[in-house]
Amino acid sequence: MYAVVGCSECAALWVLEGRPETSECPRCGSRRPTDRRRTFVRTEDADAAREARARLLAERQDEASAFEAVEDFAALEADLDAAGPDDETYLAESGLDPERIAEAGERATAPRRGQSRKETVMAALRELDEPDAAAVRAFCAERGVAEGDAEAILRKLVRAGEVTEAGGAYRLL
Repeated sequence: MYAVVGCSECAALWVLEGRPETSECPRCGSRRPTDRRRTFVRTEDADAAREARARLLAERQDEASAFEAVEDFAALEADLDAAGPDDETYLAESGLDPERIAEAGERATAPRRGQSRKETVMAALRELDEPDAAAVRAFCAERGVAEGDAEAILRKLVRAGEVTEAGGAYRLL
C-alpha cells in the first residue's frame, strides 16, 4: 500500500509505503501520526503513487496541461536514463578514472569476510613475521581497510596498551 500524503506545516507532498504509525516530513522534519496527515491518494502500485504526487505538484504550479502532455511516469524514467552522457563518459570527461571509481565502489560495498577493521589490524600483527607500519598497512589494504584507517587503529591500540611499538616494529601484548 502506498499513499501520497501532505504536511500541514510546509505543504510538502511525499509518498509513504505501508502504514507507519508516524511519518516525518522530508522538507521541514515535522513528525505526526500518519492518520493525522492529509492523504491525497492511496494505491497498491508505487509508480501510480509517484505519478499521482507528480500530478498534484504540477496542478499546484498551474502546469497540469504540461503534465498531461508527458507520457506516463515509467516512460519518463526510461527517457531520463537515455538522456545525456552515461556515467563512464561523464566521469572520464571530468578527468576521473571510471575503472578506479568502480573498483573503489566494489571495495566499499564488498563484504569484509566477517572481520572489522580493528580485527584486520590485529590479524596483521599476529600473522606477519615482522609487523612494521608499512607491512600492516599493506596487509590491511589487501583486505579492504584503507591505509589511513590501519595507521589510526595502530595508534589507538598502542595508546590503549594492547600493542607495543619498538624500533618501528609492533607486537601484540
